[in-house]
Amino acid sequence: MDEVRDSFRSSLGRWLVGTSAGLGTLLLGLAGFAVMVGSAGNYGPYPLLLTALAVLIVGWKWLQVMSESFQITAQRVIVRRGIIMKSVDEIELYRIKDVRLDFSLLNQMAGIGNLTISSSDETTRNGKLSMAHIAKAQARREEIRRLVDAARRERGVREIDMVHEDF
Repeated sequence: MDEVRDSFRSSLGRWLVGTSAGLGTLLLGLAGFAVMVGSAGNYGPYPLLLTALAVLIVGWKWLQVMSESFQITAQRVIVRRGIIMKSVDEIELYRIKDVRLDFSLLNQMAGIGNLTISSSDETTRNGKLSMAHIAKAQARREEIRRLVDAARRERGVREIDMVHEDF
């Protein structure tokens, strides 16, 4: 088995401060707590329902984060999914066509990004592999690109794009 060069998963903490959904969840939880404390309990326990909802959202996101992990070796990207029912997919590096990096202003401030891999591998036959809210996304993208080039040189594989043009 190849030596694992990098192992990572989405970042829950950076999702909370680096996305509008995460910030909204934080504000929802804080608003419920602040209204409860500020009103001295005049509204009963109802403001804490907002905080409970925020905790449920964070719990759901935590399960999503824990159910998916990624490993990069010199030959492949390994995707592990699931908590109870698990699956393992592998994308051979020499089959990767493109590694895209997307990030918003909030993502940049939190140091996260979304990586999307396009390949000719069966794993991505029905779509692209998306890795959301990844810490050090730009460095990881460059590392994948470097490893893709090395894997292609090692196998003697070249990328050829076939373009169909109608005249």
